[in-house]
Amino acid sequence: MSFRTLFVLPCYIFLTIGFSLLALGTALFDSNGNRVHRVAVLWADMVLLISGVRVQLFNAEVLDPNQSYIFAANHRSAYDIPALLSKLPIPFRWLAKEGYFKVPLFGWAMKRAGYISINRSNPKQAYQSLRQAAQKVNEGTSVIIFPEGTRQKTDQLGAFKKGGFVLALKSEKPMVPVAIQGSGRVLSKGGFWITPGTINVVLGNPIPTECYCKKKDADILMKKVREAIEENLTFKNPESRSQKSE
Repeated sequence: MSFRTLFVLPCYIFLTIGFSLLALGTALFDSNGNRVHRVAVLWADMVLLISGVRVQLFNAEVLDPNQSYIFAANHRSAYDIPALLSKLPIPFRWLAKEGYFKVPLFGWAMKRAGYISINRSNPKQAYQSLRQAAQKVNEGTSVIIFPEGTRQKTDQLGAFKKGGFVLALKSEKPMVPVAIQGSGRVLSKGGFWITPGTINVVLGNPIPTECYCKKKDADILMKKVREAIEENLTFKNPESRSQKSE
């Protein structure tokens, strides 16, 4: 286990710097960010490969490739990000904390890819970020949110923040609950050792949002999404679902 970590960490740094530079170069010839996103997917595939992590996607048939969605996923590990990048079949953008965009190279590449920063400590700026994200979704680009806001130390869901659900109401696009199983065993929050293993990404049925027209309806939508994620987090036999795997 220690040997794997000592091998992965310098490779991860090298890959992140290299692919960030590649993304910045690609952005010069990319008007919508999709090419930069494909660079990010390649980065994720390489990170998973060197880490000995296999990712399986279940229930992919619920997605319409011609539809844009807001994906809401639980957040247990840093490996949630490469797992989603690698396996979700629909291009998307992240709604991420503002601090990530200040990281040299990596943050610059995120910005050029069209990922959206949000400053939760500033309500006015956060509202503008949600409006920007809603516009992207309306233009046909899917967005991923982590409604817990940060990684959790256990497999129990943390409290959800309402911002992503207000975004869903503004965009009137379906929300897709995403349950990520097993990423905490690969690398837990605050952990150091990387353990090879399998991560399951289980998609729930899209939840329509057109019927929610009031701001207070965000609470109802949030409850439905949370219940769907919890159900798939405790689902014991995802092999019984149709799947797309490596």
